[in-house]
Amino acid sequence: MSRIDDLIAKYCPGGVKRFSLSSLGKISIGEFVHKNKQNPSGEYPVFNGGTSNTGFYDEYNNTGNKIIISARGANAGFVNRIFVNYWAGNSCYTIEITDGSVDWNYVYYVLKKDQLSLIGQQQTGGIPAISKKQIENLQIPVPPLPVQQEIVRILDSFSELEKELEKELETREKQYEYYRNQLLSFGERGERTHNVKWAKLGDVLSFKRGIRVVKAQLSQTEGYPVFQNSLMPLGFFEKYNCAEKTVFIIMAGAAGGIGYSNERFWAADDCYYFENQSDIIARYLYHVLMSRRQFILSGVRKASIPRLSKSFIEKIQIPIPPLPEQERIVAILDKFDELVNDISIGLPAEIDARLKQYEYYRNKLLTFPMTGDNND
Repeated sequence: MSRIDDLIAKYCPGGVKRFSLSSLGKISIGEFVHKNKQNPSGEYPVFNGGTSNTGFYDEYNNTGNKIIISARGANAGFVNRIFVNYWAGNSCYTIEITDGSVDWNYVYYVLKKDQLSLIGQQQTGGIPAISKKQIENLQIPVPPLPVQQEIVRILDSFSELEKELEKELETREKQYEYYRNQLLSFGERGERTHNVKWAKLGDVLSFKRGIRVVKAQLSQTEGYPVFQNSLMPLGFFEKYNCAEKTVFIIMAGAAGGIGYSNERFWAADDCYYFENQSDIIARYLYHVLMSRRQFILSGVRKASIPRLSKSFIEKIQIPIPPLPEQERIVAILDKFDELVNDISIGLPAEIDARLKQYEYYRNKLLTFPMTGDNND
């Protein structure tokens, strides 16, 4: 920050001028390419109105080192930068900075900083949209090039660190899944060791549906968490109907979501739960179901509201080793789960801390004393 302050004091002691985005480069909308023409083996990514590419295509209509902004849809206003040749669809604005005194990466960081504000300016109607005129009129503070380049260097280093942490998290997740699958592979009918027996969930566990509550009955802060159609609590209720250390499954909405609670909670009517049994440790059951998650998701009926049937869950076959073996498996997998998923102490916490640090410094770096004059 001190270096940035020194550069600003040296190059622009009177403040930084703002320029409309249209005065710094070209803004264009892409061309439609049908989904049927896109294929996974295509060389060039296709971008439209989302937050990532929609597929790949054999042609490109833009070279790399450009900024793109989603034009239509729920994510209209989302900002990204592309380093490779790509195809911009008809819901994707491309911004090419042509002013030689402006670093295009610097403009990307300015736009990304104001992304939430831009999304909040979506034009309402049948499909949310951001107009080309809105993009053209965006005001960009433009300090001298050395200041821009130093800001880009600092923010790129934060981005690189975040990528390294996310790559590490991905590696740990794969490692976790590998060990989970190894530990829970007992052969199709328990031929391996440990006197494992196999059984359908419905034959060995009581799988019950929760009881409906309405939002008017809930608090946002006090009581027991209420799970309905998501693994995120709907709110809090004064009563509970599930004991601590209970496994549950979301059956509608985010159908197939598998949860485990260390505390008492209220299961609503789209949340089914397993009553604890003496010969199956709840935490062991949770790990088994997580290892079957893709299969469980394959049973979700796609409709206006995705749903999962109780009978589908009850027919799932699970291995049941003796309790000491279940305890051993849980101890190993919980360590991996803690590292990968625990928001308070694991890698996600590190990533979250770095993101907050990045946003703090990005806001500091991109806040300048202004001259009061705008330039077009």
